Amino acid sequence: MFPRLAEQYRALARDLVMSLQALAKGLKERGHVATCYVCGDEQIHQGASFVADLGERHTVRFLVSDSGISWVECRDGCELVRFEGAEAINELQRLVVMLQDLNSGDSVPRTADAAVAEPLSPPIPLAGTRHRSIRASRSSVA
Repeated sequence: MFPRLAEQYRALARDLVMSLQALAKGLKERGHVATCYVCGDEQIHQGASFVADLGERHTVRFLVSDSGISWVECRDGCELVRFEGAEAINELQRLVVMLQDLNSGDSVPRTADAAVAEPLSPPIPLAGTRHRSIRASRSSVA
């Protein structure tokens, strides 16, 4: 049973890495600063570090590795919230949905060249969503 679960987790991690690479590319095309660094060889990605600047000194970091999955959201260099596991994946999905909603009004897809020539997109609004403070998440562990 455990080898099967380990393989399922590795498959999930590979899927997440591919999704993070696509998300970074999509954000760059829209004029945002985003990076996705991948660990491991080309065939089997073992993990990734995704970082995106959403504007107004607001950044998100999503990490996936053999030891876990995490989402960290910061503003002005201060950590606002941290999610692990399924909650982290839910936050990543929320970001993707918000990006899709923001771009649903675009009638012409933008290319990477157009994104360089145009000013940066406005900040991605993440306000009004459920957030737990880092203190609350740490105190629940203790």
